[in-house]
Amino acid sequence: MARIIAVANQKGGVGKTTTAVNLAAALAAGRRKILLVDFDPQGNATMASGIDKREVRPNGCDVLLDEAAIAEAIIPTEAGYDLLPGNGDLTAAELKLMDAMARESRLKEHLAAVADRYQLIIIDCPPSLHLLTLNALTAADSLLIPVQCEYFALEGLSSLLDTVKAVRQRLNPALAIEGLLRTMYDVRNNLGNEVSAQLTQHFGDQVLRSIIPRNVRLAEAPSHGQPIHLYDRNSRGAIAYMALATELTRRDRQRKQDAGAASTAAAH
Repeated sequence: MARIIAVANQKGGVGKTTTAVNLAAALAAGRRKILLVDFDPQGNATMASGIDKREVRPNGCDVLLDEAAIAEAIIPTEAGYDLLPGNGDLTAAELKLMDAMARESRLKEHLAAVADRYQLIIIDCPPSLHLLTLNALTAADSLLIPVQCEYFALEGLSSLLDTVKAVRQRLNPALAIEGLLRTMYDVRNNLGNEVSAQLTQHFGDQVLRSIIPRNVRLAEAPSHGQPIHLYDRNSRGAIAYMALATELTRRDRQRKQDAGAASTAAAH
């Protein structure tokens, strides 16, 4: 059964979609079965995966509205991961679901139908805390939060963490924080270093060791419809996302070992 990670931050421009796409590609390069869910009406993860968001049908909207089975909407990508594409239709789906029963659990129900096919499912959330993001957080095992190493980095984090707390109370008690990922980092910038120190001070070991640098090749890749792993695998951005994939895999392995040890101890 797949683990599900939602990539979310309601502050735009923090590298959320870049992280979702390139993490999926880096994990797929390690021969893992990955599903990327583009749950942002902007459809940027779909375009960055080399898929035309304007033409792809069925898509995530059709799945959410029960107009298509999720297995029919999932498509393979050149980078080796599968994609549930998204586009502006998701906004219409969100509006139509406002009065629906169990509307926050729609995505969770659909992902359950394909979860046994994948080792990891990554959900790219919209930059808001509305119904689509609530669906993602309800379906997810954990939340990965990209944080831009610039001024106002901590702005909005408290709102997101308040939302996580509410989701735990009402919808998904097991939702964990996968980690905070520092993005757009420039080691030559004093402000970036200060923000990084602030994050570590406030959140401790929830801050991931991996850091995503500000990188021209990383910014160029989406316009070519490719993750950085395909566009320029030797770039600093590609190396950083490979390091992130390795770190998350290692943490997952450690989590399973700790759970196994706790289970054995309880049995005795």
